[in-house]
Amino acid sequence: MHIALDAMGGDHGPEELIAGAVLAVRQADLNVSLVGDEVRLRSILEKAAPDHQTASRMRIVHSSQVIEMNEHPVEAIRKKKDSSILVAFDLVRKGDADAVVSAGNSGATMAAAVRVLGRLEGISRPGIASFFPTLKKPVVLMDVGANVDCRPLHLYQFAVMASCFSRIFDTENPRVGLLTIGEEGGKGNQLVKETYPLLKSSALNFIGNVEGRDVFQGNVDVIICDGFVGNICLKISEGLADAAMQMLRKEILKSWMAKIGYLLARPAFKAFKKRVDYSEYGGAPLLGINGTGIVCHGKSNAQAIKNAILEARKMVKYQVNAEILKSLAADDNDRLMES
Repeated sequence: MHIALDAMGGDHGPEELIAGAVLAVRQADLNVSLVGDEVRLRSILEKAAPDHQTASRMRIVHSSQVIEMNEHPVEAIRKKKDSSILVAFDLVRKGDADAVVSAGNSGATMAAAVRVLGRLEGISRPGIASFFPTLKKPVVLMDVGANVDCRPLHLYQFAVMASCFSRIFDTENPRVGLLTIGEEGGKGNQLVKETYPLLKSSALNFIGNVEGRDVFQGNVDVIICDGFVGNICLKISEGLADAAMQMLRKEILKSWMAKIGYLLARPAFKAFKKRVDYSEYGGAPLLGINGTGIVCHGKSNAQAIKNAILEARKMVKYQVNAEILKSLAADDNDRLMES
């Protein structure tokens, strides 16, 4: 297994990304290509992996350009042809790598993937999925930002792709819910109302509508929505988790009794923090591209990068794209395309 890492993306710089790659190589049977400025990356790698056993499974592929977070994705991809993200996906296209992981500009990562690898046959719009912690096991939400304007067919395809991705984490026959403002079939905007019968008549294990309050209950394995709603859900959840921890910390510091209570409950607090920490879930898969790609949070630390690389390895190993194509073929495609 060979994973290409965009070593120039992310808020913490190549040092953190390479540290994550080193952790992944030491934990699993895989090789990593570090894509970016060769001189800079080699200097960092020599410090991060001084042992020959680790260093021998990591190589550097030079690229002279970097797409910054504030750049327009499509324009940047068009102008910066030697950017690290384009070079990384080109390794997959040429068969020199099996997947790409990036913590850089997510829009540019998706644009590069589609431009270099193209879409899976039968997929109208690739999308981004993400894990959400729940009271039971994590739920997969899709789309979380790639497609803000969708048609019912797109949401159906999101459901197929997210279900296939969910199965690699030992979820048999994933339960699919449609995110809207009420549990009844007729609730929601026009998009949701038209998508409901499409999902209901499909081969998917569709359980009906779910509301925002149901997202964290864990009674569904996959939740489907357009990228506008999904991205808001993602950002609200991230902000709420961070705010809750800060508010709790302030309350604990107000009294000695609270501080003593915290010391006694410290293991429970650590366990809770781990459950809501994005770094534990790796990255968000780009589903629907003719290859494998993972986009990580810009603030990803070494732990998050390691988990993202291992996640990409798992997607390739379990042939998620082949499962997506098989699931699409199992449904009545003519009927779906008419919708």
